[in-house]
Amino acid sequence: MPTSAASAEQQGADLIGHSRENSPTVGHIRKRTVHANGLDFPILEAGSGPLVLCLHGFPDHARSWAYFLDRLAQEGYWAVAPALRGYWAGGAAPDGSYRALATGQDVIALIEALGAEKADLIGHDLGARAAYAAASLDAARVRKLVGLAVPYGKGLTTAFVADGDQQRRSWYMFFFQTRLAEMAVQLNDFAFLDRLWREWSPGYVLPAADRSALNETFGQPGVLTQALAYYRQLFTPPSEAEAQAVEARASGPIAVPSLYLHGTDDGCMSAQLSEGMEAMFTNGLERVVMPGAGHFLHLEQPDDVLNHVLRFLKC
Repeated sequence: MPTSAASAEQQGADLIGHSRENSPTVGHIRKRTVHANGLDFPILEAGSGPLVLCLHGFPDHARSWAYFLDRLAQEGYWAVAPALRGYWAGGAAPDGSYRALATGQDVIALIEALGAEKADLIGHDLGARAAYAAASLDAARVRKLVGLAVPYGKGLTTAFVADGDQQRRSWYMFFFQTRLAEMAVQLNDFAFLDRLWREWSPGYVLPAADRSALNETFGQPGVLTQALAYYRQLFTPPSEAEAQAVEARASGPIAVPSLYLHGTDDGCMSAQLSEGMEAMFTNGLERVVMPGAGHFLHLEQPDDVLNHVLRFLKC
């Protein structure tokens, strides 16, 4: 078992990194691709047993879940961390969509492609958004749901419009709407991403090797533009009436037992935005605010987060 989340993430980096890939297996973590919803998803996986999908956010990648995969495998789970659509060369959305609906459909399709009837979902940031959409679209496919760092419900949309504090935190979303974004993010070896990590998790320093692996992900052809598309489509509704109706299904009440974790020091999303979100969870929501944790709480306090998650999954 890795001695820290950082060492586990480096293990995952060695797995996926194109220039460092020497073996399909490092430790107990394996890698392969799985065809689902029109895409060949690169995945990391470990263990066997009930399926748990770990979904990454921005600016992040599947490798950050390596420590979780190892621990979950030791606890008797089949832990799988896929790349979100767009996060690998050749992984552009076939339908051009990076909306919650599309990523939620990806999650449901991955569960089916992996041969499972249902799965537990753990999502961070945009991965949480995908997990919420999947649970809202097809609750029968989701046993339990864990969201990290991005809340669910209309309160978040309202905050983008009316909450000055959250507007300040979300400045990057608005900047990503401009043509300057690609150029700015890539300058000085992705210094822009370094800034986001510092602001969002002020008590955490991303190790140099992990920073390099992250930059390698965003340096792949097309990946940065595809990652920015998530935000460029965030504030614009689907154009067709049918698509709008289906999109609404991906943001409705969630009938799956759920756990939500948020750090008090999160510089990206205020923990206060998760207050009152229980109303959107018709089968119960446990909300935990973790002192001293920032946005990347699964890396900052991996064992504490895992203890909450494992207790919830097993109860």
